[in-house]
Amino acid sequence: MILSAVTPSQKVQGQWLLTFEDGSKLKVTDREMVDFSLYAGLDVPEAALEQLRDAAGASRARRRAANILSARPMSRQMLERRLVEKGETPEHAAAACDELERLGYLDDKLYAQQLTQYYVNRGYGPRKIRDTLYRQGVPREFWDEAMEDAGEDSADALDRFVAARLGRVERPDRKDLKRVSDALARRGYAWSDISAALRRYTDNLDDWGEQEP
Repeated sequence: MILSAVTPSQKVQGQWLLTFEDGSKLKVTDREMVDFSLYAGLDVPEAALEQLRDAAGASRARRRAANILSARPMSRQMLERRLVEKGETPEHAAAACDELERLGYLDDKLYAQQLTQYYVNRGYGPRKIRDTLYRQGVPREFWDEAMEDAGEDSADALDRFVAARLGRVERPDRKDLKRVSDALARRGYAWSDISAALRRYTDNLDDWGEQEP
């Protein structure tokens, strides 16, 4: 098929619009222009045209993947899924992720650490964090190390949360304690850890009470 016209994009640097004799159009990048030695008037065999279309699709997937990842970090699984949802083929989506991993822009281990630290800093417990890592498509092999690297002891986080919620209550009753335990459960803490934190808090109250004159 004859390539009738080659027009540089006015909006995207490094992108070109190819127009063929049958009126069909194809967007390509500098890479395809060089790899296929494209120019107006070129007679492109059908087999080469199919290869060109595939290469253009791969470039589009790479560009789209980079744009998505620049907007917000995510796991490889999430990025591949997003690309397919946008219309890319699974093969092109996987290849785009391979290249971003090779360049260091896509890193599941680093993303697991960032996500875990974010939720630890906001007082969420291990169960909630693991659930979030699962839903975000982070491989399980990175979970434990990310939890360890977050650095904060869950007991300290629990104690601060309980003290903040009950600090203004002179003598918390069962309803007060239940409200706090429910809140901690929603944040992903195990009942055994919640119970221990509440005991520590009430024991401290008793100790202070014994010291009063």
